[in-house]
Amino acid sequence: MKRRNFIIKSTLASAGISLFSNSIFAFNIKDIHKTSKMIQNKSNIFPLSIATWNFPNASKRAGELLAEGASALDAVEQGVMVEEADIRNTTVGKGGAPDRDGNVTLDACIMDPSGNAGAVVYLKHTSKAASVARKVMEETPHVMLAGEGADLFAIQQGFEKEELFTDDSKAAYKEWLKNKEYKPIINIENHDTIGMLCIDENGYLAGACTSSGLSYKVNGRVGDSPIIGSGLFIDNEIGGAVATGMGEAIMKSVGSFLIVELMRQGQSPQTACEEAINRIIKANPNYKEFQAAFIAVNKKGEIGSHCIQKGFSYVKYQDGKNETILSSYNF
Repeated sequence: MKRRNFIIKSTLASAGISLFSNSIFAFNIKDIHKTSKMIQNKSNIFPLSIATWNFPNASKRAGELLAEGASALDAVEQGVMVEEADIRNTTVGKGGAPDRDGNVTLDACIMDPSGNAGAVVYLKHTSKAASVARKVMEETPHVMLAGEGADLFAIQQGFEKEELFTDDSKAAYKEWLKNKEYKPIINIENHDTIGMLCIDENGYLAGACTSSGLSYKVNGRVGDSPIIGSGLFIDNEIGGAVATGMGEAIMKSVGSFLIVELMRQGQSPQTACEEAINRIIKANPNYKEFQAAFIAVNKKGEIGSHCIQKGFSYVKYQDGKNETILSSYNF
């Protein structure tokens, strides 16, 4: 490859590099691109991590990995794993609330910058649902595995078989069995998902979404969290979106895909999230009885978030700072 000589005193001076007078340096064009990238990263926009709800430990884990140069895909996987392993979180991973028949089942999906995706549903024997979903994406020609097949695949891939019930979740289930009443509690029962979006230092996007689903759901129920386009959607040229809340309403609207398409048409992440929520409200007369929420980010690093009911928040890790931000809402 031919090399071009440039007198680049002014260019490098803008990057904070001093030159001796009258010096001439030979640079490959790739070096100039690298210098430009370094200057761009000084804007402190990238890398960036956002996650649903107030999960600062998960966001911090992802953000610190990104700051060390990790890929967006590695960051989202490791970030959501923090909550999958936290038995105090009764809506994700180990310790998640069971269905009405006493089964703790997990759902998750993951997407990489190339548009590849993997998902698992009704996973019963490992807490690392997002990681199993990544293996589906990378090690099989499929997008989704379910039930016994998903569990068998996880074991074949080296995941340890676990008991997902904990003492606390068993006690809560026994208490629920006394009355067997089921009515979602806004921002508590619907606080059922961690969805995460990351942009790495190269500007690549990835996302993950993992959940144990609604507490005391009907056996076999699957929500939006593992459904590509509903719980999560990534387009590396445009941006990404992830959802939380009442999965049935989100699935029927294909909300995350909708938000990315609205951003493709020129809308900001904020207005796109608002439109997605407005469509859910229009389609569901009982919208005041449940929560649905979205977060989104575009390629510029602009963030949007909107929900039906007051109380939803998201956490952002950027430039070494972890920040919880209350979402805008309709009611």
